[in-house]
Amino acid sequence: MSSGLPEWAEEMRDLFKSGSVSQFLLHGNVFDTVITPGQPEPRLLSLGTFLDEVMFEKYDVILHYDRGKGIRATRGADDWSEWLRLALGDQASSMVQLREPGAAMELIDRYLLRTLNLQALRGRDYGPHKIAVIIEYAEFVVPRGDPLHLGGAFSSNVIKVLGWANDPAILRSDVVTVLIAEGLHDLNSLAVENPHAAALNIPLPDEQEMAGYIKMLAAASLQGLESKCEISLEALGRRLTGLSRVGAYTVLARALKNERPITSKWLTRMKKERIEKECQGLLEFLESTFTLDNLSGSESVKTWLREDATLMRQGILHALPMGYLITGRIGTGKTFLIQCWAGELGIPCVIFKNFRDRWVGATESNLEKIFSILRALGQVVVFVDEADQAAGKREGSDSDGGLSGRVYAMLAKEMSDTRNRGRIIWVFATSRPDLLEVDLKRQGRLDVHIPMFPPETPEEMKSLFLAVARKLGVQLAETDIPDIPKGLAIGGNEIEGILVRALRIQALAAPVQRPLHEVLTEVLQEIRPSAHRLKLEYMDLVAVKECTDSRFLPERFREIDPEQLDRKIEELRRFI
Repeated sequence: MSSGLPEWAEEMRDLFKSGSVSQFLLHGNVFDTVITPGQPEPRLLSLGTFLDEVMFEKYDVILHYDRGKGIRATRGADDWSEWLRLALGDQASSMVQLREPGAAMELIDRYLLRTLNLQALRGRDYGPHKIAVIIEYAEFVVPRGDPLHLGGAFSSNVIKVLGWANDPAILRSDVVTVLIAEGLHDLNSLAVENPHAAALNIPLPDEQEMAGYIKMLAAASLQGLESKCEISLEALGRRLTGLSRVGAYTVLARALKNERPITSKWLTRMKKERIEKECQGLLEFLESTFTLDNLSGSESVKTWLREDATLMRQGILHALPMGYLITGRIGTGKTFLIQCWAGELGIPCVIFKNFRDRWVGATESNLEKIFSILRALGQVVVFVDEADQAAGKREGSDSDGGLSGRVYAMLAKEMSDTRNRGRIIWVFATSRPDLLEVDLKRQGRLDVHIPMFPPETPEEMKSLFLAVARKLGVQLAETDIPDIPKGLAIGGNEIEGILVRALRIQALAAPVQRPLHEVLTEVLQEIRPSAHRLKLEYMDLVAVKECTDSRFLPERFREIDPEQLDRKIEELRRFI
């Protein structure tokens, strides 16, 4: 029978009862409220209070420590104060010793040792029988880094934490230690990788949990919620998934206290702002007014993506790829393709921002935070542009302290988790797929490889001119488009530049209104082909090599011999 505890709390209780571990590293959504079973109604508690009142309800002594507030005894204060007076004498009132990490951890360690010694000498019933030590903001107590290079106090703290986890006497007793940090990678790796400690992730609430939380709010602190909301409370819970409970409450309270109706459009904007704020700009929601109708050519690609969008809406997740790799030379519309697809998907599409950080461990913590939000969103497309730069390398590099290798490992693990099929859809875009690790490009991570190419025929070229003009909001008739000089290969970005240059000439000639056809003809005659022709050709060929479906390829590439393709790529590689 379920106890009603969160899943992570159930696991924590079971592990401790079994005698497997006595130290827990709680990470993830640690600043949120925890829904706690209660009569007549469930309660909302902070994590620290939840540990005190629920997990350690029958404990004799509970000590909390963080660098800001120092050591506080939330239970068993008499025994702690008495021991502190005996241990420190006249210095017992010194706040410095209770706050600075070296001195504070030394006091806690000596208190635990004293209790264990007394129990060993006089029996388990002497003194406090059960003790819990909770280290909050643990990343400021046992920070990431080589203990040999950390300051003396921090090195000692790492040793103490390892000792608490590894000591058989503590494991056999009713002493438990808890380290709380938002990012697991912010903690010292020796503590994280210790086999005698258990790392437990506290996730963001899923759809069902958020729906239950919204109903709880509507019945208590936000009683006017249902009348102010244009959608059902159950649908509201789905729309707010991806936020913490605190974040969801902030959004709804803001509307009610300002007597604002909770519309679908307003919810979308608030959720976007809140998630971007909570993940500190690491993710950006892609809101697009374009659809695949705005994309010129690539009919087989558009058909495939629309079919997958239909499968997403119908919930047929097992038939969806884990991810897509969009390749092709610069300027072929890789990013615009995803913008257009996002405009008709009906599910959130987010862009990976620059998650790399110069501080040790910060990049890994950023990725942890991103992954936790993605899992909570329910269903989401994740777009990683310039993926060859963002995804890291298997072997890493001495120049970055192995960071590239750690980024690669974290991404590869997350992308291959089959539980996320159809829920987290990865889309990588790059003009240099040859620089991506083969393991990231394999089936089961990025299943569908879609190449993009410049227009092949005059008809495709005209169609692209019209599509770019619509994107720019420019009135362009098909008769305005001149014949394209033979052998001129240009993509969408170059066509945009040509149109902008023509509009500039028209504007400078005012009040004389020169015909757009005439101006475009003049610009096309003056334009010079790219000076990087061989590099662009190389990008075309590696895109062909990566392609997973011949229907995506122009006719001239469909029958090319693989060995011939490899030889041509090798010939061009020296120009890259």
